Amino acid sequence: MFTRDKFTPLGYEALAPTSATGLTVPSGAAYALIVAETQHVRYTDDGTTPTLTVGQLLKTTDPALWYAGDLSALKFFNDTAGGLIKVLYYK
Repeated sequence: MFTRDKFTPLGYEALAPTSATGLTVPSGAAYALIVAETQHVRYTDDGTTPTLTVGQLLKTTDPALWYAGDLSALKFFNDTAGGLIKVLYYK
């Protein structure tokens, strides 16, 4: 289980991914806490492009997603118009 006290905050970002959108990862970031805020979104982390039918669904009702992988490989796509994700970065 991740606990925030073991990480150093590096930044924040809010995205409204109307097409497959990557993150703007701060230098040194190794982890991200990601929340779908207004609509569900889909994401991929393997180089494929997320679409309405491709990618993992992240719902607004899901708990925040802790991601510890290649942050630059993450791409997001609105499952419904008006989607917004918020991302906190840590090292």
